[in-house]
Amino acid sequence: MKLPRRVTICEVGTRDGFQIEPDFIATDRKIDVVNRLAAAGLPRIEVTSFVSPKAIPQLRDAAEVMAAIVRRPGTVYSALVPNDKGAVRAVDARVDEIHTARSRGARRCRWSPASPARSAAPSRATCRSITSSRW
Repeated sequence: MKLPRRVTICEVGTRDGFQIEPDFIATDRKIDVVNRLAAAGLPRIEVTSFVSPKAIPQLRDAAEVMAAIVRRPGTVYSALVPNDKGAVRAVDARVDEIHTARSRGARRCRWSPASPARSAAPSRATCRSITSSRW
């Protein structure tokens, strides 16, 4: 097997780890963890998920976390979204990338304002196509 020359690690603990905790983690603690991960030099952090608070109450503060983190140059801050509404909320929160998980075959889609032919912020129609297009 030929190994790639370079591997980029995307830290997902602030999303995946925090969402499974039985008790809500204070927003300021989440912000502190994200800031420390960025200060440690991690190039990519999946900060949170823009899901319904009814589905995952532990991430009900997604917009507040994104608004308060210190943006370190060179770090990409992303969020997982399950649907159009989540994608729009993520764009409004100024995430650098949007990740979507598809239930069929666990396919993922990634939107980034830095991608070729992408605007700085997708329209609501673009968010719908990101989250509902067929692969």
